[in-house]
Amino acid sequence: MLKAERIRERILGALPGSEVQVNDTTGTGDHFEAYVVSTAFAGKPMVQQHKLVYAAVQDWLQTGELHALALKTYTPEQWKKLGPR
Repeated sequence: MLKAERIRERILGALPGSEVQVNDTTGTGDHFEAYVVSTAFAGKPMVQQHKLVYAAVQDWLQTGELHALALKTYTPEQWKKLGPR
């Protein structure tokens, strides 16, 4: 069973300097959602942004240890425009 913090660490390793929040959506340790804010996303379409994140956890997706990872990706500028949460 995966923990949100392990996924967060993997994403941060792939996208250093990013802001990453990961939540277990079902409590079963295999379905998560992640919010990732990174300068690496600048100028990239959403599909490319998601590929950057999924690459960090691809091995877990292939083995089924991680069944689902819903992503919300933003550049710092986009995140700032969303305002306080």
